[in-house]
Amino acid sequence: MESVPTSPPAAEFAPVAANQRIDALDVVRGFALIGVFLMNIEFFNRTFGSFNEGMPRGLTGLDWLASWFINYLVQGKFWTIFSLLFGMGFAVMLVRAERAGREFKQVYLRRILGLAVFGALHYIFIWEGDILFSYAVAALGLLIVLYGKPEPILVGCAVLLGLGFIPGLDDFFGVLAGLVMAGLFALYLRDDERFTRLGLSIPLFSLIVMTIGAVLSIAAVVFWLIPDGPTGPRLPLSIFGPLVLIAGWMSWKYYDPLEKRSVRLAVSVYLFSAFAMTAAGLSQHFGPDPTVVPAGAEQVATKKDEAKAVAEPVANAAIVSAPAAAARGEKASDKATTQTDAKKEKPKKTKAERAAEAKAERAAEAKAERAKELAENAAKKAEELKLFTSGSYLATVEWRARKFLEKAAGDADFGIVLIGMFLLGVWFVRSGVMENTRAHLAFFKKLALYGLPIGIGIGLLGSAIAMSHTPGDRYDGWGIARGLSTIGNLPACLGYVGLVVVMLHSNTVFSRIRLLAPLGRMALTTYLMQSIICAIYFYGFALGHWGMPRSQQMLFVLVVYSLQVAFSHWWLARFKYGPMEWLWRGFTYRQIPAFRNTTNAGAVTA
Repeated sequence: MESVPTSPPAAEFAPVAANQRIDALDVVRGFALIGVFLMNIEFFNRTFGSFNEGMPRGLTGLDWLASWFINYLVQGKFWTIFSLLFGMGFAVMLVRAERAGREFKQVYLRRILGLAVFGALHYIFIWEGDILFSYAVAALGLLIVLYGKPEPILVGCAVLLGLGFIPGLDDFFGVLAGLVMAGLFALYLRDDERFTRLGLSIPLFSLIVMTIGAVLSIAAVVFWLIPDGPTGPRLPLSIFGPLVLIAGWMSWKYYDPLEKRSVRLAVSVYLFSAFAMTAAGLSQHFGPDPTVVPAGAEQVATKKDEAKAVAEPVANAAIVSAPAAAARGEKASDKATTQTDAKKEKPKKTKAERAAEAKAERAAEAKAERAKELAENAAKKAEELKLFTSGSYLATVEWRARKFLEKAAGDADFGIVLIGMFLLGVWFVRSGVMENTRAHLAFFKKLALYGLPIGIGIGLLGSAIAMSHTPGDRYDGWGIARGLSTIGNLPACLGYVGLVVVMLHSNTVFSRIRLLAPLGRMALTTYLMQSIICAIYFYGFALGHWGMPRSQQMLFVLVVYSLQVAFSHWWLARFKYGPMEWLWRGFTYRQIPAFRNTTNAGAVTA
């Protein structure tokens, strides 16, 4: 991570020298790498299809304790730290370019492209849990938010909409949603146009969001008023409509001052997505199950089956007696008259009965669809388990390559949350907090003092509701628990950052946490190295130790991480950059950076 230069600008926009670094960023990054490793290693021993199922059932003893520790003190807290740091790196480069009067966007686009290439190769050839490509997608979204113009954004939306209607390309709708959100964020941050009527002056962004919220709320009322209408959308719309409406109103109320919009948008984006997740869990838990036949409809269906049971023997008897009737010389016209009279005597269905039958049919369809989805997911997990325990390396590469486009489309949605975290990182740099952490030590102490207990406490509250999820079970509370944990991840993330900075500046043994700085300076190399080590050690095409117990995974992480810390010190005593950082810098700045550390002045990161 580069720091803001204190010397006159160089002739070219190039990496900064080692003595211009912000050391706290390297230490925080090095600390975050162990949390990411503790989280990632589980999914070198467990299928990704079970990612949203929480703690595995049946764990006992140290394995249960290790899983609990990682799920509630690690999971979700460390990728957010990395996202925060990524935003800080963006801001550092931007500030340097502004002060030097240099072009920034073209350089940063090359940086994004380089990261996207690393991410795609990592995903396809090593591990499907890659986040580098996600960061690249979100970084592109951040450029749209900060610099995008309305006309290209609208053209892009139209193109993506058209592509989405092509059979097999519906993933483009997800990309469209991401672009629309980026456009709205740009409108909030950079546009002061207002809608003025009846003495009110409403920012255009707030008006659009409140209108969307009002439409969703009205739709909820309509679904509640239709007695025979679908019941599934009622609760989701009843929750999301007012939630969006409130978000729009708050953006109006807190629109000014301009300099605070970035941090307000950053926090709001993350918390809105977390609260939406919690609301979805509440809707699922307390809302009606679409696969359950309503009581009235069930009675009607039962009566219909009983009538069918009675009618079928009569119809069969008529078929059997038809030849006999013909032999007796009965006229066909007499038989037709009898059938017509029978039809006239058959009672017509009431409106309530027809509605009940329709509900029963919808419930049956929903039940069949859920069963199909559960069966497909189970088959995918079985395929993944077989592939990574006994499949060849080429088979795993082919499997991930087929999934890559789906992953890229999903990153457009995930990128919205990442953009929020990036913007928060930008604020940390723009405000000067990270440039001089010692001067803002009181701020970081408050982050640690309040962020950690609040964030972890909210997650533990969710654990009291549910710690595991059974696929297909709507009522196990997992959706609520996961939403609460996600809400708590943000304050916990900030709390960890505050804790590391406080430790760094302490006069005790805790200040030795600065030993992690070299690891943080070659974070890209370290992250990729962790994936390569795990793929070789755990996957069936190599050493085949898949299924290592969770407690042993923690020990594995501690050993590898300690060796990586030692390796980073050894490497950076001889070279200026980690190998991957060197490649990334060379591509970004279109020059071959010096590699050997002849001055022994330390290292810098990409």
